[in-house]
Order: sequence, then C-alpha cells, then structure tokens
Amino acid sequence: MEEELKLFRTWSSPFPLRIVWALKLKGIEYDTVYEDLANKSPLLLEYNPIYKKVPVLVHGGKPIAESLVILEYIEETWKQNPLLPQDPYQRAVARFWAKFGDDKVLESIKKVFMNQGKVREEGVEEALENLKHLEEELKGKRFFGGEAIGFVDIAVGWLANLVSVIEEVVGLELITEERFPLLSKWTKEFAAAPIINENWPPRDKLIAKYQALHQTFMSKQE
Repeated sequence: MEEELKLFRTWSSPFPLRIVWALKLKGIEYDTVYEDLANKSPLLLEYNPIYKKVPVLVHGGKPIAESLVILEYIEETWKQNPLLPQDPYQRAVARFWAKFGDDKVLESIKKVFMNQGKVREEGVEEALENLKHLEEELKGKRFFGGEAIGFVDIAVGWLANLVSVIEEVVGLELITEERFPLLSKWTKEFAAAPIINENWPPRDKLIAKYQALHQTFMSKQE
C-alpha cells in the first residue's frame, strides 16, 4: 500500500507549483490541501513550525518543507523520470542554478516589483544582469535540463508566467526576444508543455492579486 502523500499549498504561490510539476512529471498521486496564509491551519503550523509557510509535502505522516529541499526528496524517493542528471558534477551545477534563481533572479525581480524610482531602476539593472546569466546557460540547449524538463527548469519555472504578470502590473518589460532570445523561447516552450500548462494558476486572478499587492507596496512608500 502506498504511503499517504499530501501537498500543502496556496492557489497562487510559485513555490508549491514546483512540487506539483515534479510529482506530475513522475506520475505520483497526491492529495492537495489548500491553505489561506492569512489564516494558517493548525496542521500547517504543526508541520512547518519554523517557516510557517507553504509548500509542505507530507509523506507517510512525515513533513518536508522548503520547495528545493522537497524537490530533492521527490527525486531521491521516486527514481522514475529523473529530474537531476546522473553525473555528480552536473547535479551540483543544476543545484547551483536552482539556488541562483531563488537568491539572485527572484530577489532582483522582487526589488523591481516592490519599489519605485531609483531603487526600482537598480532592481531592473540587477534583474537584467541575472537573466543574462540564465540566457548564457541555455546556449545549445532546449531546456536547462537538456532535451527534457529537469530540476532547474522546475526551479526557475515561475519565470514563464510570473514575470509577464509583474511586467503587466508594473508597466515595463524584462524578458524580451530582442534582449533574451533563448530565455524568451524557453519561457514559451516550458509554459506550453502539457503538465506545466495545465497547472498554471488563472492569469486574470494572478493579475488582480499582484495589482493589489503592488498598490499596497506603493502606498507604503508615499
């Protein structure tokens, strides 16, 4: 008998989406528990008392938190359709780029979204510099994982929908075909892959959510 598998997530957060994609790509059945982060359930707080956030994957009653950690757990537990390469060096490189996506790319795009004026301009510069590194990494490849979607694609997959939402809300362009032809092509191809595409949150709801968030950030700065 299979051990019970539950994913605690929200409808909009890009981090649990990584787990959804990984489980679907490996063909693993699981149950979803949707959380309201403004009113967190006692179970979520019990399973993730340190960070108190989603995603949390609960496997046979044991919780695993933090999306990149969960991805590693999924990869080690279910060997089919591997997300990481076999070669130890290539595995290390994939982990590096996944971390770079969170620590550098995401942080610089947040800076663009949450600020205005000079700080936003700095954020745009940083974001473009970081995206340039990803563009270089895609040279000669269809996906970051090679010919198939892999660990890095899943880790930076939020770029394929969230950036265009932020661009629309803020009124500027970051990923264009002129600037980043390879990254631009990747976002379209990744976003259109069936397992990825059928699990995106509704775009109109995301736009509304991020417009409200953006207005909150802007009003704090006035």
